[in-house]
Amino acid sequence: MRSALVDLHRLLVDSALVVWTAGNVSARTDDGHFLIKPSGVPYDRLTPESMVLCDPDGNPVGPGLKPSSDVFAHAYVYRHRPDVGGVVHTHSTYATAWAARDEAIPCVLTAMADEFGGEIPVGPFALIGGEDIGKGVVDTLEGSRSPAVLMRNHGVFTIGASARSAVKAAVMCEDVARTVHISRQLGAPLPIPQSEIDSLYDRYQNVYGQ
Repeated sequence: MRSALVDLHRLLVDSALVVWTAGNVSARTDDGHFLIKPSGVPYDRLTPESMVLCDPDGNPVGPGLKPSSDVFAHAYVYRHRPDVGGVVHTHSTYATAWAARDEAIPCVLTAMADEFGGEIPVGPFALIGGEDIGKGVVDTLEGSRSPAVLMRNHGVFTIGASARSAVKAAVMCEDVARTVHISRQLGAPLPIPQSEIDSLYDRYQNVYGQ
């Protein structure tokens, strides 16, 4: 799992979702703890050993590097969403631009219906360092099929059954945020009827792939 997290952090860089040391990926372990990126360590210096093991409250287990400043947000999500196995945070450009406007990304693309099951919602403004961001993520996604939330004036948080699926959601979130932004420069994007969104989501989640 430590090695996989290093690779997933590199995927964030390769997908242009993060710059310098911003952003992080975490993964829940079998015993209810979780591993997360260390604070302020450049992506090209991450190693399996540098990943920080934390207890369910976000406290580091044993000696080592300090965890990400978002550790308590991740911990809150894991404690309140037992279905979540991975959490990702990015400041990806287009999605964060929507967050800065406090505007949800409307479901106007079939790819959005597939992956997000509707719009990508906006969560409240919350300061970094405590549980408020995690609470905002959990509260905003309650009743939503979206694995992504745009935290106002901050950035993107995504969840998944695994860390890899959460990274996929972060990549897809930025992709559709960019496309919908460009579409709005040309005119008003056309909404997809809810019944068609439901049909597309069901097909993608239950039929698509191997």
